[in-house]
Amino acid sequence: MTDSSSTVRLHRVLRAPAERVYRAFLEPDALIRWLPPYGFLGTIDRMDARVGGSYHMTFTNFENGHHHSFESKFVELVPYQRIRMADTFDDPDWAAEMTKTIALRTVSCGTEMEILHEGLPAFIPAEMCYLGWQESLLQLAHLVEHEIPGDAETPS
Repeated sequence: MTDSSSTVRLHRVLRAPAERVYRAFLEPDALIRWLPPYGFLGTIDRMDARVGGSYHMTFTNFENGHHHSFESKFVELVPYQRIRMADTFDDPDWAAEMTKTIALRTVSCGTEMEILHEGLPAFIPAEMCYLGWQESLLQLAHLVEHEIPGDAETPS
C-alpha cells in the first residue's frame, strides 16, 4: 500500500530467523540475488556494512542493457532488529535522497518485517516502487526461507 506519492510501506512475515533476514541486507552476494526486481541484474562494486559505511550498486535491465547506479549509506544498524539507509542515485538528473527503514521482529513463525521507503522522487511512481519491492521480497523469501538437509551448521 502507498501512503502518499512519496512514501511506500510494506509488511511481510518470513519463515526465517531474524539473523538470516538481517544478513541478507548486509552481504553483497545476497543483495545481488534478491534486491534487483524481476528483469534486472545487480552488481555491487563496494560494500562497507557498518554505520556510516555504504554500498554502491548497479541495476542493469537484462533486456536492453540500460542501467542505473546508486549509493546506499547505512545510517542505523541494530543487529537483527533495524536497518536504516539513505540512498542517492549517481545520475545528477535523478537528484534525490530516499530513506529506507527496515524493522525486523521475531515472531512465532519467523520474522515480521516492516519496510518504510520515504522520499521517492516524482520520476519514480509509488506504485512502481511498491511493485518492485514486492518482486524483491519474493526473491528474498526464496533466499532466506530454506532448510537445507544436512547443512544445519553455518560454515565458519
